[in-house]
Amino acid sequence: MPHDRSYASPTFSADHQQLHVGARYNYEDKETGSLWVGYNFSAGQNLALEATPMIGGVFGKTTGVAPGYLASLSWKKIELSTEGEYVFDTKDSSGNFFYSWMELTYSPRGWCRAGLVAQRTKAYHTSLDIQRGLLVGFSHKKLDFTTYVFNAGWTDPTIVLSLGFNF
Repeated sequence: MPHDRSYASPTFSADHQQLHVGARYNYEDKETGSLWVGYNFSAGQNLALEATPMIGGVFGKTTGVAPGYLASLSWKKIELSTEGEYVFDTKDSSGNFFYSWMELTYSPRGWCRAGLVAQRTKAYHTSLDIQRGLLVGFSHKKLDFTTYVFNAGWTDPTIVLSLGFNF
């Protein structure tokens, strides 16, 4: 990140039928964890919608309650996905904030994707309230690796590396 130290933000999620649970660290804020529970919905096949309303508890540097969501809409090789949450900071209401992450991707093959990404976060600050950029991702068996480059051309770029494992 520009003018700051790099950090890891591990996340875990599991789904069993309609139940969704998750845990995150350094996601809502640095030195902050959160636990989530939600309910999965899906509809359609050619044009597929998946949505998960959730509620989370946030603790650490930021403490609060957070209603949130995960959602995606896919058609053929194109997918629009978004996730967001509104954190009600129980220590100080001036710490309330809305977090959002959105991706629009095209997958020419099942193992690669590229697209656009935007986010609004409190975990680190740049001169842009909404950061935007490009992404490229690759999958192999149960591994997924995606590189995100935010703000290139607007400010000093922020690079996010994501490594996922499905089991």
